[in-house]
Amino acid sequence: MGFLLSKSLEQSQQKQQEFMLLSGRLQLERQILMQNQMRERQMAMQIAWSREFLKYFSSFFGLTTLGLTVGAVRKRRAALLAPVVPLSFILAYQMDMAYGSMMLRMRAEAESIMVSESERLDLPHGTPTFESIEKSRRARAHLPSLLEK
Repeated sequence: MGFLLSKSLEQSQQKQQEFMLLSGRLQLERQILMQNQMRERQMAMQIAWSREFLKYFSSFFGLTTLGLTVGAVRKRRAALLAPVVPLSFILAYQMDMAYGSMMLRMRAEAESIMVSESERLDLPHGTPTFESIEKSRRARAHLPSLLEK
């Protein structure tokens, strides 16, 4: 009788462990998908911001270049065209960010850094552990009681 009860309990416990493992895996997959969707949305916002900024900056660049060119021709001073050079670099950067392949190049460089220079990515004191987080949480939990005295 005890053997049958023990065997039944063992099977039930094994099924429960399998269910918990499957449930944990499902939760982790959902969390990864959610974080990836959030990352994609943030990147889309960054690209949209760059495109919007480019519209305003290209208008500014065009008007500035036109005004400086007219001023340089009228006053016969080529030095007035000097600000066009750095402004054109900023315009080219924004165009590459908004419509070019800058994001692809940045991703490739990031992958290269992760492969060949991974030591640069290490956090100070290493990756947080459950124990370190709990220690910090417990220390902060005692702060209010110390401050009230």
